[in-house]
Amino acid sequence: MNSIVTQRFIKCHQKLRDENRVRSSRQFALSLEYLPQSLSEILKGRRDVTIELLRKAVEKYKVNPVYIYTGEGPMFMSEEDHKSFRVLTIVTNSQDDERIVHVPVPAQAGYAGELADPTFIQDLPSFSLPDYKYKVGTHRSFDVAGDSMEPTLFEGDKVICSFLEPTLWESSLKDSYVYIIVTRGDVVVKRVANQLKDQKRLLLSSDNSFYEPYPVNVGDIREIWYVRAKISPFLPSPQNLQITLHDEVNELRQTISQQSRLIENLNLTIEKLLKQSGTL
Repeated sequence: MNSIVTQRFIKCHQKLRDENRVRSSRQFALSLEYLPQSLSEILKGRRDVTIELLRKAVEKYKVNPVYIYTGEGPMFMSEEDHKSFRVLTIVTNSQDDERIVHVPVPAQAGYAGELADPTFIQDLPSFSLPDYKYKVGTHRSFDVAGDSMEPTLFEGDKVICSFLEPTLWESSLKDSYVYIIVTRGDVVVKRVANQLKDQKRLLLSSDNSFYEPYPVNVGDIREIWYVRAKISPFLPSPQNLQITLHDEVNELRQTISQQSRLIENLNLTIEKLLKQSGTL
């Protein structure tokens, strides 16, 4: 029996045929660079639709991925929705399970760039996690750069995020939650104030009070990822940390003591020279 996702895909295919947007199932398959025989197997319920076929259908025929995966919304995106929609390239293993693509700091400028292509994404490192919540939907992980989100996130941390469909931005973005915002030139991790409905923008804030909040217009946003977890570098045990701090404090005390003696000797020398010159 077909999965529910495959059943929705078949409904979209049938609607395309009913509206004469495709002449036949064979033409539909060829337009997506897919074997007609394999599509026939899907339509007959003998196999499930692949993620790559879904991606091509979204790109070519504006099939609404929100409908495909949730059953909500229209089957097809409007022209406006499609223009703002960025088709994601995903990476799968030999079992066709989606992997989590990691975007390190050196690759973030290229990731945000206008010309990022499937080859660029496929060349990035990828991994999987055992938790079931990372088996459903598309996920990415990103390196945290800078100190703008301290003390919540530190440079060197990695955040694991789930993709938020553009059609859900206005209704599902939660105020004060942390998101990765991919603009046309940057990748940032910020807390968000959702002002899309009234002002067509997001207000991005840092946890470090040194940085001022700033707005970003919806037209400049390419992707939004909800931060679900973080991976932080291992820290020393409290006992080892206490020993380290104790040693550093002792070293600082010794340095201050040495500097105090140097200043005292310098004062004595100056006083002696002044006496010799008859100033005192």
